[in-house]
Amino acid sequence: MKKLCVVFLAVLIATALASTTFAYGWGGGGGRGHARGAHAGGPGDGGDIQSIPELGLTAEQTAQIKDLREAHLKDIKPLRDRMFSKRGELRLLWLQTNPDREKIAAVQKEIRGLRDQMQDKGTSQRLAMLNILTPEQRIKVQAFAAEKGFGPGKGGRGNGGPGGGPGAGPRGNR
Repeated sequence: MKKLCVVFLAVLIATALASTTFAYGWGGGGGRGHARGAHAGGPGDGGDIQSIPELGLTAEQTAQIKDLREAHLKDIKPLRDRMFSKRGELRLLWLQTNPDREKIAAVQKEIRGLRDQMQDKGTSQRLAMLNILTPEQRIKVQAFAAEKGFGPGKGGRGNGGPGGGPGAGPRGNR
């Protein structure tokens, strides 16, 4: 009976995590999805630079940016899936009667490594997007990002998405 309760609880947690993950969104960068609005995450943080009307992107630039975004999403999907799995594993470790400090620390380290890999890939994608733009367009993106407060270190949690959540410990899963 106890095992059945643990399995039920694990499924319940996984379902809750999946629904909040999809509600929050996991877009092209910054841990935010395209569903959150025109400037999801901001152009300096991997957001949708296509939504800045002043850029005047050509059809070719738009297609290249779309291709980059799709390739990036495909590239980071295995990392996101592993991170999702590791976060569930971490929550289960915290729910044990006597949580094992070493196991928890090891899983947190794995999560940090996955987050770092995703951030590195996000940086590469953002740089590739900027390389598609003309120098004048880059200046407009930087001005927009500065005006809106976007960019690395401006809010958000990076490509890792939302933090640890319930059961991840007093400071999330950092």
